[in-house]
Amino acid sequence: MLPLAPFLKTLPTYQPGRPIEEVARELGIPEDSIIKVASNENPFGPSPLAMAAMQKAIPGVNLYPDGNAFYLKQKLAAKLGVETGHLVLGNGSNEIIEFVAHALLTPDSNIVVSQYCFAIYPIVAKMFGANVITVPAKDYGHDLPAMLKAITPKTRIVFVANPNNPTGTLAMREELIDFVNRVPDDVLLVLDEAYIEFLDDPVDLIPLIRLGARKNLILMRTFSKIYGLAGLRIGYGIASPELAAALEKIRQPFNANLLAQTAALAALDDDEHVRKTRQNNFSGLDFFTKAFRQLKLEYVPSFANFILVRVGEGQKIFDAMQKLGVITRPMGGYQLPEWIRISIGTQKENERCLAALKNSLGKM
Repeated sequence: MLPLAPFLKTLPTYQPGRPIEEVARELGIPEDSIIKVASNENPFGPSPLAMAAMQKAIPGVNLYPDGNAFYLKQKLAAKLGVETGHLVLGNGSNEIIEFVAHALLTPDSNIVVSQYCFAIYPIVAKMFGANVITVPAKDYGHDLPAMLKAITPKTRIVFVANPNNPTGTLAMREELIDFVNRVPDDVLLVLDEAYIEFLDDPVDLIPLIRLGARKNLILMRTFSKIYGLAGLRIGYGIASPELAAALEKIRQPFNANLLAQTAALAALDDDEHVRKTRQNNFSGLDFFTKAFRQLKLEYVPSFANFILVRVGEGQKIFDAMQKLGVITRPMGGYQLPEWIRISIGTQKENERCLAALKNSLGKM
């Protein structure tokens, strides 16, 4: 018997949204008859510029990629108004979470998170033997003043997603700025901004990093959502040069593969794809909020590309909708068993999803 690490006995396994292929095999129905509105993916697919760039890059996949991602970092730095030394790339922004855990967490430390936080934060902390301090949510979002009070001398990291996944909530501007400035200097604030591109007027915290005002702040962003590159796993962190350099020591060689770098580089130029995606998202959120009001279903107003809705028995509604070829996300794993999360799709997908929801609710 292998002497596996004791923490594995109680470590939960992250359950992602179910892939179309798996559901098709399970239900014995064609893949093209299924829609997936479960994982906050871009319903328009990848940036067309990214696809064209990848086609040209395919003959070079026998070679290792640029381990330092020179061109991608140069373009990102110019777009963000920072130096390349402020950037660290990850195999998805998820990997940045692991980087900071490697750098800061020990068995006698802890992290502070909100009640309905992204599941990976506590999972990664437990991998390093750290404790997790969970602060009760306020209106399904972060109670930032309470999170400040929860910080202890052993706290090494505070995680805040803004907008938050899975609830879609957004912290108030003044409250967020105050929070950022009051987190102790010896505690790293990880601000997960995976959905920032869906906001009309986001809080811009990059100047605090650029000017060296908050060296204990790292912003995480991703190409998975608005750029439609989730399958390539490419994300990045924006931090002080000192922290970024430390994380580079932890980063595995070639963690950003050739096609991921190529696609991300091209996607940064695809303003039309971003505009189209944002507009579709605004329309989709409006469509669902109006529908939920008519159905008298409780929902959480969302600032991201998904919406949380209370349907009663979430798992049963999820199962019923899945049999109709619509994959959503049940929220039992987030201690929200009466809820499902619906990603915003195309208008046609949204209409089909709503029809399946009504059908499933009627059967219940």
